[in-house]
Amino acid sequence: MSYRGMIAEMVSFKAHNGDTGEAYYARPSGAGPFPGVVLIHHMPGWDDWCMEATRKLAHFGFATIAPHLYFRHGPGTPDDLAAKARTAGGVADDQVVGDVAGCMAFLREQAEANGKVGVIGFCSGGRHTFLAACRLEGVDAAVDCWGGNVVVDDPSQLTPQRPVAPIDLTGKLQAPLLGLFGNDDKNPSPAHVDKLEETLKSLGKSYEFHRYDGAGHGFFAADRPGYRPEQAKDGWQKVISFFHKHLD
Repeated sequence: MSYRGMIAEMVSFKAHNGDTGEAYYARPSGAGPFPGVVLIHHMPGWDDWCMEATRKLAHFGFATIAPHLYFRHGPGTPDDLAAKARTAGGVADDQVVGDVAGCMAFLREQAEANGKVGVIGFCSGGRHTFLAACRLEGVDAAVDCWGGNVVVDDPSQLTPQRPVAPIDLTGKLQAPLLGLFGNDDKNPSPAHVDKLEETLKSLGKSYEFHRYDGAGHGFFAADRPGYRPEQAKDGWQKVISFFHKHLD
């Protein structure tokens, strides 16, 4: 079911270490109850496309919050703050997981909440989604959209901010997982997706993967050269159906 009306606004939430985070929150009009979704932005930052994706999920019935993971770097454009975050070695995994936990708590505190919460992320946010689903209690469904560096080929790529390859935490995954990937992507490459699927299967995890020919990284983003409308339409349909199945 889609909804004609929605409310979208800026909100504050209790983030990692008790910091006050900022987020964009969109929810369907009405009393609910509505399932919740935490949307984790991609490496380019907390940008217009992520706001559009947040409203899209609200349109289809999900109260959705998109935290600004780079808010600690001060005011600025998404490009500026993403550059600052990269210069600092990236956002620490513990910090991201803490921010996601704060957003999950925010969603469950709302009067219109049905109590269930999913997580979705794109690019680096796909990695963060997988990480959060393995480390946090109470994730009811997770969607990894082409998350890079879930599989780490070279241990030297691990850093103090990212000390563990998310694939090594797969045994702790409790939520059903949906994965969407482009077969022309380099990170994650088809070989990375194969390895992740093999690990999920060997551990008996609930998952479904969909791989798209003719698509590379970021094929949902209409404002980027990699946009693939047919694949994006099919992928969004799978996201909406997956969340309704597990969160309604």
